Amino acid sequence: MNGGGKVRSGIVMGMKTRLSTPEPRALVEASDADSLIQGELEAAAFPDERLGKRLGVMLDQFADGTAESVPLACQDWANTKAAYRFFANDHVTEADILGEPDRCVHIGDRESDIYELFCAAEDAGTHFLIRSCANRRAEDGTIRLEAEMAEVRVQSTHRIEVRDRLGHPTEAILELRYRRVRLLPPVAKQKQYQPVEVTAIYAQERGTPKNRDRIDWKLLTDLPVGTPDAALEKLRWYALRWKIEVFHKILKSGCRVEASGLRTAERLVRLVAVCCIFSWRVFWMTMINRTQPQAAPTIALTQLELDLLDHLFPERGKAKAVPALGAYLVRIARLGGYLARAGDPVPGNIVMWRGLARLTDLTLGFDLGRRFVGN
Repeated sequence: MNGGGKVRSGIVMGMKTRLSTPEPRALVEASDADSLIQGELEAAAFPDERLGKRLGVMLDQFADGTAESVPLACQDWANTKAAYRFFANDHVTEADILGEPDRCVHIGDRESDIYELFCAAEDAGTHFLIRSCANRRAEDGTIRLEAEMAEVRVQSTHRIEVRDRLGHPTEAILELRYRRVRLLPPVAKQKQYQPVEVTAIYAQERGTPKNRDRIDWKLLTDLPVGTPDAALEKLRWYALRWKIEVFHKILKSGCRVEASGLRTAERLVRLVAVCCIFSWRVFWMTMINRTQPQAAPTIALTQLELDLLDHLFPERGKAKAVPALGAYLVRIARLGGYLARAGDPVPGNIVMWRGLARLTDLTLGFDLGRRFVGN
């Protein structure tokens, strides 16, 4: 629950999946490596059909050259120039690429003074959910936020399971209070900024727990909160802050969007939106391996990918049932350097990223070899 003074933006994205009958013992004749890309194209919305086609070409190229520069991913000057035109096109928006996300919410943790964000979010048409540690001036300036919330009765209780410092599961009962309040800017900035209307949500644990800190979340959001269910929804969003942090780490370190060389914020935003599709796949695969390892492998991988992994890591001994998703994701992680020893933790994002990059190269090589070798 400690911070680090950062604000992150989360965009909820859907990932198109494809179900098919697995054929683990033989390599299929037709490549379906582009099925996931096709699913993302179905979610995108462009008034100009040509822009949708260009996005498809770019997704295909970036899938083969993720974490590389735009020219290296595109391979030739014509495609590179077309990609740069796409990123420079004022008619292309982030919502077009990502399939019209409903809203963007900035998730922050323990900021001391980010009043600027409260005003900037409104100007940008986005929203925020911030855990604040500042006892801000409220209403007419004669009262502080802490005193204002102290007058609010407990409106709901919520039972959750958390782990203590030893990793043991424990139970906590949270008391929820929320109220719409008027916050004033800091005295030093009151000439620059106007007061803002926010909802304060306080979630405080009843009693004093053993072997862990007491839960004490004080959240501020510009979104309306009129019921206990709405307050719980915002708590769940805030609880996702570390996953949001991990997603941005993949986007920054894996896709290397900061090294793209694009010189305007608008163009960089469009590149980030395209890279979000690939970053989301790495993040989603890492998380689903921890939550649903017994799921069907076809929800995450194409048939060709499954067949290649079967040949690279064949089952020993007698033939067994088709491995579940978790087994295939471990095989991908092994391509990225994961040792898969008995005591090793589940694979993380870095080895999954490396493994998926190698699997993409293997898929491309197999497809090219099948088309041209012997002809």
